[in-house]
Amino acid sequence: QVQLVESGGGLVQPGGSLRLSCVVSGTIFSDYAMGWYRQTPGKQRELVATITSRGTPNYVDSVMGRFTISRDNAKSTMYLQMNNLKPEDTAVWFCNIVPTRQPFTVFDWGQGTQVTVSS
Repeated sequence: QVQLVESGGGLVQPGGSLRLSCVVSGTIFSDYAMGWYRQTPGKQRELVATITSRGTPNYVDSVMGRFTISRDNAKSTMYLQMNNLKPEDTAVWFCNIVPTRQPFTVFDWGQGTQVTVSS
């Protein structure tokens, strides 16, 4: 059974920083491309940042230059360093694999971690 455990969220002011962590168990972490997803009320979960199994990152334009995704395969952990946070970053943030082959499914979602950016 695969388990995804997100942590590191919190309440910060605009311009502040957070570092999210995602600990993965129950599978071979290093086999998978991974990503951070965000979900706001009434909105579909959105893939925001990805990282290949070897550490190559990609980001949506809205977080480019502000966020840094990384991973430590030895610890089966992925991170998201979030700098210069904006109110629009407010969401529940989740981690999961980024499917690259059939059946293009993800693992069961974890609990997520709440990020709130507000003055």
